[in-house]
Amino acid sequence: MNDLVAGGNAPLPDGALSLRVPGPFDLSVIVTGESGKVAGDGDFVFYNQPSAPGARLAGDTVTVDPRRLRPGATRLTVVVSPEQPGTRLGALPVPVLTVTGNGGGVLARFAPPRPGPQTVLLLAELYRRGAGWKIRALGQGYADGLAGVARDFGVDVADEGDGAGGQSPAPAAGGPYGPPAPADAFTALVNAERAAAGAPPVTADHRLAAAARAHAADMAAHGRLAAESPDGTSLFHRVAASGYRCLTVAEHLVSGPRTPAEFAAYCLADPGRARPFRDPAVVHVGAAHVSGPGGDVYWTALWAAPMTPGGLARLTAEVIALTNAERAAAGLRPLAADHRLAAAAQAHSDDMVARDFYAHTSPEGGEPWDRARAAGAPHPGIGENIACGQRSAAEVVRDWMNSPGHRANILKPDFAHIGVGYATGSRAGTYWTQLFGT
Repeated sequence: MNDLVAGGNAPLPDGALSLRVPGPFDLSVIVTGESGKVAGDGDFVFYNQPSAPGARLAGDTVTVDPRRLRPGATRLTVVVSPEQPGTRLGALPVPVLTVTGNGGGVLARFAPPRPGPQTVLLLAELYRRGAGWKIRALGQGYADGLAGVARDFGVDVADEGDGAGGQSPAPAAGGPYGPPAPADAFTALVNAERAAAGAPPVTADHRLAAAARAHAADMAAHGRLAAESPDGTSLFHRVAASGYRCLTVAEHLVSGPRTPAEFAAYCLADPGRARPFRDPAVVHVGAAHVSGPGGDVYWTALWAAPMTPGGLARLTAEVIALTNAERAAAGLRPLAADHRLAAAAQAHSDDMVARDFYAHTSPEGGEPWDRARAAGAPHPGIGENIACGQRSAAEVVRDWMNSPGHRANILKPDFAHIGVGYATGSRAGTYWTQLFGT
């Protein structure tokens, strides 16, 4: 059995699966394709609509057969909300998901961190990977009810709630997505600015919106602007838990504006804050705002491009080119890219994200030369630079060059080879590794 943590994943066997969440909860699932949106309202399985192709809800259990989902379905998100509308999840027992296979054996279990004021939790997702399926633990909270979650996934709903965040989804009149939500209004403002700047339009992404909403709710609950919650959960933990894997990421954390238009105007008034609005590398955006107990409004906006093998290769190649430009300016020979050093560097960046640490020495005591040797690198001399938080190749190379120890590695005459690793997530958002070899 796999005991999952938020962001963790596990492979699933072929065949039907049972997903159970006992307790005072309503269980729902949302079926989506590559776009992250439903194909129609029938993709939302909940107490008023208990079945769809490949998924059936009965009490506290959903039975899913990924092979029988509708054509084009690549993801199924598991959602829990309080059985009693208006109840905050923090007032209830922690919802625990248990996944069993055809034979009744437990395949995976996930107990998320205890929710706070949220009224809905994206608990986990089943997603296609190649020819098989996997499960990823999420634990992503929403503060505006089940209708808000459904709407973010493209379900056409109307709110029939009690005004306390416990809305129930119901069919809505009008177009396929109903009236624009605040995040959609913000996206429209962004794309108007991008069109004026000659940048391609961005798409609103429900995963980024969910992470933004959870972070805005946390800031509102604590009455402060911060990238990290008091419990150590960062905005970038929330992005990873949402299932969005970034190549590049930027964020706005703001309090005060009351509307999407006011928020956009505030950001555009400063060149630094305005940069993501016009950045052609940005592909997706997610934004949300939540009012705090004192009436202050807290905003989070996330700007990102998804991680792809080609994008990662281009980014690491840019780091090498900028590094070699610094060496050329110092009259030194360029460093040759080495795939074994690159593998070791990438593994270290991935490890720092996965295990939430930042150091040259791994938790087991592994050093840079140990990682290089394990990757098959034959170089007798090894050096390593690491960095976190920088959002571009130019920024990280500049910071390394401004640090005497890192600069010494970049400009060391004896080094002849280099590998670069890069990963996103954890506390700082971005984790960079340079591994040098003689």
